[in-house]
Amino acid sequence: MPMPSGSKLTQSNAAGWAFALPGFALMVLFIIVPFVFAIVLSFTNQRLVSPNPTEFVGWSNYQQLLGVGMLTLEPEKDASGAIIRDADGQPTYPRVRTYTRNNPDYPGLKGMRELTSWQSGQNRTYILASDVVFLRAIINTFIFVLVVAPVQGGLALGLALLINQKLRGINIYRAIYFMPVVVSIVVVSLLWRFIYDGNSGLLNNMLGALSFGAFKPVNWLGNPHTALGAIIAMSIWQAVGFHMVIWLSGLQTISPTLYEAAAIEGSTKWQTFRYVTWPGLRNTAVLVLIVITMQAFALFAQIDVMTKGGPLDSTQTIVFQAVQRGYGKQDISGGSAISVILFLIVLTISLVQRYLTREKT
Repeated sequence: MPMPSGSKLTQSNAAGWAFALPGFALMVLFIIVPFVFAIVLSFTNQRLVSPNPTEFVGWSNYQQLLGVGMLTLEPEKDASGAIIRDADGQPTYPRVRTYTRNNPDYPGLKGMRELTSWQSGQNRTYILASDVVFLRAIINTFIFVLVVAPVQGGLALGLALLINQKLRGINIYRAIYFMPVVVSIVVVSLLWRFIYDGNSGLLNNMLGALSFGAFKPVNWLGNPHTALGAIIAMSIWQAVGFHMVIWLSGLQTISPTLYEAAAIEGSTKWQTFRYVTWPGLRNTAVLVLIVITMQAFALFAQIDVMTKGGPLDSTQTIVFQAVQRGYGKQDISGGSAISVILFLIVLTISLVQRYLTREKT
């Protein structure tokens, strides 16, 4: 029987929509509208401050950011056909720029620079890019995600298992582990910048003391080989407490009777974890994986405070590049294109994660 107009159900729905409307309006204003603008601006040549009118440039910004090419060169040879070698005995090759600067035989490589290269027999293969810095930012971001997601998730689970016990003072340990999460990431980054200092940093002093002076100080943030790893270590430490709390909430939803049954059956600790704890954490694991991945792709504050993308672009990330292009270089269209690319990457990975972790019937 249909309910009459003006019933309690209709009134409660109207009241619910009225309460939700301000929050929904703010989401539209500060999330949806800017994102639509970013998509539109990514197809233009919009500058932050420019006397020239905005023009539609199509896919030009995306081609500039994602353009790649491959070039294979044979070693240089003398008049007799012998390979010319340098002082170290290595073969010498023609300069890449002779193929990328207005060479009519290689029009697709115009303006590109070397991203990486490798030796294949006597020939050398080069991977070229229209925007080397942005592609390095993509590579660095994926390295960050692939390392942080499993390591941070695993450490957080280990801590959750340790503190999921009824012991005196256990809440103190929970607070200690969670404390870095409530501290501003900017403050944490400044603190770790002093820890990583190449001259008198705490890490170098501690390693020197433990090795009785045998350890030589390392400029952790000034070395291209260690800078990204140093930021990864700091980021894992800073956010592990947050994911520990999520794991802990999942552990506390598992029925104690399941553990009692496992104990009666004589299960070892590993068997109990494998057949009782882990299946009970399945939904929590999906949530933790997605949250860590999203946070990792948003890496910005640590880079901005600690390295500014250096040294030698070894810590460039996608978000840092978007901000630097959009505001640092006043290239709004380029920053918008980077934001759209990041959205598509994150959306694709989220859909893949969702598919792989779906309920199998």
